[in-house]
Amino acid sequence: MIDFWIGAALLLLAALAILLLPVLRGRRVQAEEDRTALNVALYEERLGELASQQAAGTLTAEQFEEGRADAARELLDDTEGDDVRRSSSLGRTIPLIAAILVPLFGYGMYLHWGASDKLELTREFIEQPKTMEEMTARLERAVKAQPESTEAWYFLARTYMNQERPADAAGAYAQLVELAGRAPELLGQWAQALYFAGGRQWTEQIRQLTDEALQADPHEVTSLGLLGIAAFEDGRFEEAAGFWERLVAALPPEDPSREAIQGGIAQARERLGQPLGADDKPAEEAAAGAASLSVEVRLGDELADKVQPGDAVFVFARAASGPAMPLAVKRLSVSDLPATVSLSDADAMTPQLRLSNFEQVRLFARISREGDATRGEWQGSSEPLELGSGDVVRLTIDQPETPSS
Repeated sequence: MIDFWIGAALLLLAALAILLLPVLRGRRVQAEEDRTALNVALYEERLGELASQQAAGTLTAEQFEEGRADAARELLDDTEGDDVRRSSSLGRTIPLIAAILVPLFGYGMYLHWGASDKLELTREFIEQPKTMEEMTARLERAVKAQPESTEAWYFLARTYMNQERPADAAGAYAQLVELAGRAPELLGQWAQALYFAGGRQWTEQIRQLTDEALQADPHEVTSLGLLGIAAFEDGRFEEAAGFWERLVAALPPEDPSREAIQGGIAQARERLGQPLGADDKPAEEAAAGAASLSVEVRLGDELADKVQPGDAVFVFARAASGPAMPLAVKRLSVSDLPATVSLSDADAMTPQLRLSNFEQVRLFARISREGDATRGEWQGSSEPLELGSGDVVRLTIDQPETPSS
């Protein structure tokens, strides 16, 4: 920010120089006025001498008039142009007031409409954070500077949960749902944060959130897992096993959480006197598979001289009808283009948001000079696509990015 304030200070000095120029000129005018006052005093003194000489009889009336005319002529010559100088001195006060008010007014306007916080935040995100606390602080500043950013609120909520701050996460999810809509996966994560923030106590609000999430998506994984936990802790082991079995069936085979969930199912069955056999696996697991898309990304010819080789390129998929958060993301550089990448459930940002959860998706490729995944300068996008076609989707980055993208 030092370079920004240096530039602002230089502009301010230039503005003050223009405003104070009349004041500097006014000093010269004041000197002229002082000289004029001296000439008037000398003129009056000369008249007094002439009057004394006339009274003493050394000057006649004609000589007195002639001497007074000469003195008046000399005074007139010395004070010629005085009216112009006087009029110019009338504006001295206004530039001084303006010189004081302009910096204050400009600073106030910048505090109200400026974006120094966003500029500083953009520079911070270029560098990788050294600690989780530093990342959290950045995200908190990001949502303060851009309260309409759903991505920033989502990442902040997830970060709070990873730091075991469920109360803060619940507040972030509430704001996210208000901005992004009541997507089932967001409702499930909000309910989960409320559950742990309330000391694992089940409430009517949590029940309403999980019911709404599962009505919209019967396979919403966070709600199923949360209902299983609540049922198990309440001693309703049959219900807990049922929720967790539905959860395992919804997860892809490579999901690392499957083993822990199956262990929970085994414990619930054990409590019921029904141990789970080694070969008892949900039928859906055999048919489960990870959706994938192949994307060929190219740079438009007209952008060749407008981008740098080190500029970041983000290739990601979003649900055609659903949450605004990306379902799968990969990062490249402009120097890598053209390139073909594969997006699959393995590239999901969270287990709750995967390609396989949606029938149609849209693909995007974004160039960001600052390396910010949430915004950039240029982009390319596709029409809604059906999963499972196996065709390579071609994306050309050739359009300036708009705020809605």
